[in-house]
Amino acid sequence: MFRAAVILLASSAFASQPPEELLKHAIAAHQSGDIDTAIRDYRAFLKVQPSSPGVRSNLGAALARKGDFEAAIDEYKKALEQADNTSVRLNLALAYYKTSQIVLAATELENVRRVQPANRQAVLLLADCYLRQGENAKVVSLLNPIEKQADAGMAVSYLLGTALIRDNQVQRGQVIVDRILKQGDSAEANLLLGTTKMQVNDYSGAREDLARAVKLNPKLPGVYSYYGLALLVTGDVAGATEAFRSELKTDPNDYAANLQLGSLLRQEQKYEEARAYFRRALQVRPGDAAVRYQAASIDLTQGNLEAAEKQLESIVKETPQFTEAHVTLATVYYRQKRKAEGDRERAIVQKLNADAQARQPGVNAQ
Repeated sequence: MFRAAVILLASSAFASQPPEELLKHAIAAHQSGDIDTAIRDYRAFLKVQPSSPGVRSNLGAALARKGDFEAAIDEYKKALEQADNTSVRLNLALAYYKTSQIVLAATELENVRRVQPANRQAVLLLADCYLRQGENAKVVSLLNPIEKQADAGMAVSYLLGTALIRDNQVQRGQVIVDRILKQGDSAEANLLLGTTKMQVNDYSGAREDLARAVKLNPKLPGVYSYYGLALLVTGDVAGATEAFRSELKTDPNDYAANLQLGSLLRQEQKYEEARAYFRRALQVRPGDAAVRYQAASIDLTQGNLEAAEKQLESIVKETPQFTEAHVTLATVYYRQKRKAEGDRERAIVQKLNADAQARQPGVNAQ
């Protein structure tokens, strides 16, 4: 009872301090690394003067330093509602990035670049967001002007090289890979080498390079995902599953690891667990056709024909070259006794396959 009274008395005395003293004390605590005290004092100040965007931003920064990014995001958003500020917007983007809300982070970083096009931190973070969303052409466009600058740095080379290779610009990507290799053996260089070899279907070689990348830096973003893909293509399903799970321990929202692991679980008929991974993949790449196709395949297997039909019709409308989606949609129609629609999809599949075969090297050699 006595202890509770003392605490209540101390709290009352603390709350009675002038706002200026509270803020001064909060800033001093923040600068000295006493984050808990800084958060307490910032909040006490804001109870008295809630319309203080600078203080809200400081509170957000303190919360972010404690790792409470969701609370930090809330404070940054309130600060921006009171006054637009590019530095606060960049901090908001960083908080979104740290919580793997990549789409929202990219949106805020684009806003920052409109005001500060030369902000290198914003440019690199935005390039990484685009890369995670599979927007490789955007990464190339963003980093091309910086590549030739003397102070471009290895981060630019790595992001640009990765985007070029994933965008099938292998020859130019190889030039950047060679530049990175001159700096010595590294996980980044081996990851780029591995992805380059995967683009040209050298899966065994890719597997060796990616195993080396994993050994050098198992926490390099995406390294286990690509290693898992190489293992999967070369027939090591168990090893691939383990690799995808290892990636998700570092980054629970990695797109490729979630998609591939969900697909493997679907094949094992673990449908609800698979759906959870597909939902995470869609958080990174909203509307992604490959993920939606996997979910529609589960609906078909479970007899949810209307849900499968709706999803697949949407997919083939958006990506008419998606052959597997046409095949599965035909199956849905046939199960619904809609032969005309099923025959139509089957004819589309036959044409897509014929077109693909015609594009193969050597077909017109005679």
